[in-house]
Amino acid sequence: MNLHEYQSKELFRAAGIPVPPAGKLVTDIAQLPDVEKWLPDAGAVVKAQVHAGGRGKGGGVKLVRSKEELQDAVKSILGMQLVTPQTGAEGLPVERVYVENLTDIDKEFYLGMLVDRAAKRVAIVVSPAGGMSIEEVAHETPELIFTGFISPSAGLQPYLCRKLGFALGLNKAQLKVFSKMLNDLYRVFKETDSSLIEINPLVVTGDGDLLALDAKVNLDSNALFRHKDLLELRDVGQEDEREVTASEHSLNYIPLDGDIGCMVNGAGLAMATMDLIKLRGGDPANFLDVGGGATADRVAAAFKLILSDGNVKAVLVNIFGGIVRCDLIAKGILQAIEEVNVNVPVVVRLEGTKSAEGRALLADTGLAITPAENLSEAATAVVAAAKGTS
Repeated sequence: MNLHEYQSKELFRAAGIPVPPAGKLVTDIAQLPDVEKWLPDAGAVVKAQVHAGGRGKGGGVKLVRSKEELQDAVKSILGMQLVTPQTGAEGLPVERVYVENLTDIDKEFYLGMLVDRAAKRVAIVVSPAGGMSIEEVAHETPELIFTGFISPSAGLQPYLCRKLGFALGLNKAQLKVFSKMLNDLYRVFKETDSSLIEINPLVVTGDGDLLALDAKVNLDSNALFRHKDLLELRDVGQEDEREVTASEHSLNYIPLDGDIGCMVNGAGLAMATMDLIKLRGGDPANFLDVGGGATADRVAAAFKLILSDGNVKAVLVNIFGGIVRCDLIAKGILQAIEEVNVNVPVVVRLEGTKSAEGRALLADTGLAITPAENLSEAATAVVAAAKGTS
């Protein structure tokens, strides 16, 4: 789960991490008069609040120095569909705008903290090339990226803070502040079960102070049961509608760019199914794991979710009944077909617990469902069906 910038800064502020003074959140044009009264003489910056970086490149960040400029900026940003390099062509809706004091910037840095699964450590990444996409820096000037790893047993050590601070060229006073900032960030990282914390840019002000000018926090969704307060910060308007629907039914769903819908039980089997579809020349439209304890209602919801993707030309249902019963899967498929106008070919492979009963239920309906004896046969059939060659 992602947090907005203003929400992330509240976490930072509570942890003692230096951020700009609290700004004003605008969700309705009617709030503008209050923001105009607050507008500092030095001006402000108006920022679209979306779960994506590169907002400035898409017109989602504007500097203002008067009430007129503030009005124009808020009206142009609030309600727009913001397209950035990280959103794709469809963009994200801007339903919140954050207005914040302008900051006198001397230098800009990048600072990130994330889980490195290969190293099995929390990694700290810094770069003197702040304000840019870290992906661009990695591609164009990788020598400007410096990485350190936190020992899970010893914790964040002072030498690592100094090493990374030296890489940024900080002076003695700034190093002290930077070390405290890293320790505070690491505490926030652990206490919130974060997967990523990013400050881009981390700036040195004209007075020589360090300041987190931006803030991005990604939380591990699997740990949210421990953080009911953070779960309340979720903005489903920034998420794919299909993923939101999937989470409501305890389904693991990720949309992809292909045209073959997949419904499978078990993440490993789902990955193998998608691999075999690719091997046969097809393209999966999604990853969807209905889980080991799937019910008929959940399967029906999953089936309808797949069919909500207009790109889907065929559907492959691949179920191995270990814990889950194949007859329940079959009932769910039939329930979904009754509720939704299914106009694409459906290939079903059922194997395991109650598989014979499940296949019998599907065969007795007279519907255009193609049975498959094994996964290889199912993948070949669904690819042919999607291409119209079956």
